[in-house]
Amino acid sequence: MVLRVVVTGSAGMLGGNLTRRLLREGHDVLGVDVRPPADPLPAGRHRVGDVRDLSLMAEVMAGADAVVHCAGALPSYPAEQIHDLIVGGTRAVLAAGRLAGVPRVVHISSTAVYGLPKLVPTPEDHPREPVDPYTRAKAEAEELAEKCRADGMCVPILRPKTFLGPGRMGLFAMLFEWAEEGRDFPVLGAGDKRIQMLAVEDLVDALAGVLDAPAEVANDTYNLAAAEFGTLREDFQAVLDAAGHGGRVRSVPAGPALAGLRLLERGRLSPVYGRLVHKLLADSYVSIDKARDRLGFRPRLSNRDAILRTYAWWRERRTAGAARGAGRTSRDAWRQGALSLAKVFF
Repeated sequence: MVLRVVVTGSAGMLGGNLTRRLLREGHDVLGVDVRPPADPLPAGRHRVGDVRDLSLMAEVMAGADAVVHCAGALPSYPAEQIHDLIVGGTRAVLAAGRLAGVPRVVHISSTAVYGLPKLVPTPEDHPREPVDPYTRAKAEAEELAEKCRADGMCVPILRPKTFLGPGRMGLFAMLFEWAEEGRDFPVLGAGDKRIQMLAVEDLVDALAGVLDAPAEVANDTYNLAAAEFGTLREDFQAVLDAAGHGGRVRSVPAGPALAGLRLLERGRLSPVYGRLVHKLLADSYVSIDKARDRLGFRPRLSNRDAILRTYAWWRERRTAGAARGAGRTSRDAWRQGALSLAKVFF
């Protein structure tokens, strides 16, 4: 069955990957983003616009079978902008979906809503415990989605872990750059914490499954993450090994490093935000049992597969002379700021 699907944030990494997948399957796709797509597809349609524009969103959703809301903000944005983009954008998308009578609005959330949970693997019924502007905005957006669900809309909520793949840079570009230069790379403490991630291909598979699933199955909340994952030291070392320069992962004392990163963050001299640092100091993984049992979710790629595929893409892109971005999207390599000075020690 051919579906008419509206994808918000379609110029981003996730939205772009999903759009390409749906077009390959023969669906009618309309993307909405404040930016034009990086690689326009002949069969795809695109509207440049803001998802907070209720009249625009109601217009583009007319006659749609489903909406997938991928647009949002990064944790590095100013707090007021994070709230406005995530909460304001979700409110407008849901309201437009109701006005247009869209049968299914898929909301892309994040496992960040759990905050810094002590319970691992973390299940979907774990309380939302936001700890910063980004997690608070994500939690509030979920509350809006749940209210619409309670009012009778079909609103699947997907909570992916940090996802990787071709098109993803952000802070990972710092690891890739240091590896390419033959440098060692630091981890806080022993680097023995298990940090789960997710390949974007597996996330797109799950999204396609949610669009196909019966409403009574889709209309729920699901964690999505890799089934196979190791420690930060193992995953980072795999990148250094792939670079082929003999670089090694090196431990740095967690206490002094944490204090230094806090100072840099306050001075806006580093893109590393506080929750990320704390997350790297404890095991961080979620249960995917519910998605496996109800959606048939079977992630194909491990953490290591995902990070190495991303590194290979970055390497090819770097060789082609692609310019460094401004850090405004996950497609951009974030500016390292004062962290670049630490290179002399590695």
